[in-house]
Amino acid sequence: MASHILITGHKGMLGNELFSFAENSGMQVSGMDLPEHDITKRDETSAVIKKAQPDIIIHAAAFTAVDKCESEADTAYRVNANGTQNVCLAAKELSIPIVYFSTDYIFDGEKKEPYDEDDAPNPQSVYGKSKYEGEEFVRELCPKHYIARISWLCGHGGQNFVETILKLAADKDEINVVADQRGSPTFVTDLVPEVYRLIESESYGIYHITNQGYTTWYDFAKKIVELAGLKMRVTPCKTEDFPRPAPRPKNSRLSHRLYDETIGNKMPTWEEGLQRYLKK
Repeated sequence: MASHILITGHKGMLGNELFSFAENSGMQVSGMDLPEHDITKRDETSAVIKKAQPDIIIHAAAFTAVDKCESEADTAYRVNANGTQNVCLAAKELSIPIVYFSTDYIFDGEKKEPYDEDDAPNPQSVYGKSKYEGEEFVRELCPKHYIARISWLCGHGGQNFVETILKLAADKDEINVVADQRGSPTFVTDLVPEVYRLIESESYGIYHITNQGYTTWYDFAKKIVELAGLKMRVTPCKTEDFPRPAPRPKNSRLSHRLYDETIGNKMPTWEEGLQRYLKK
């Protein structure tokens, strides 16, 4: 394992867990995040990273508000694409590897089967397009890279679907939830150990890493309500019944083929991840 890890976006939902895991495992770890450091400023980003002299960068900083990206496209591209380019240029200068987190939104959702790592991207939303541009910078600028595509991310200390359902249950008897979008809820505490296991393997490349199993938002919501012991009724609806600014891929299922073959899949099911999340 690298002796010094630098994590961008270390105050966020994913970054904080990555930072804590490294710290608790006795690794030397440092972070950079707003408001102290802004990855969209190239010279500043280069100076901070060069001063830290890390052995690897885990790039978790991103603009992830999917619907907001549609109305704030300039910010989305500035952070997710150009910000990533700046981090990659610093990594290139130091000749060190980088870990980049991408998303199921780089696919259009039209495929009938789960998406493999080598399927052609076709992002439909600003968020998906900006994250895919980030992927391209990683591939072009950093020969030693890990691109981890994740989906439906849930973790403590951040806005996510589980928290949304729990909040709605506080004052609603019934909610409608989309039942025609399928994917894999991915829990941060399950994802993070796998990221470090991947780094340790030094098997560079693109990987899909999500909790095992697939579900719909509707069935996910029902399971949250059930395991949390709530009384709220969950009713299925179609995507068209719940219009959002950003288009959602109806098929967000990611195949873990390369991840399975390379380091062996240790991700628990999404139901197990949810149980642990609710207990914590």
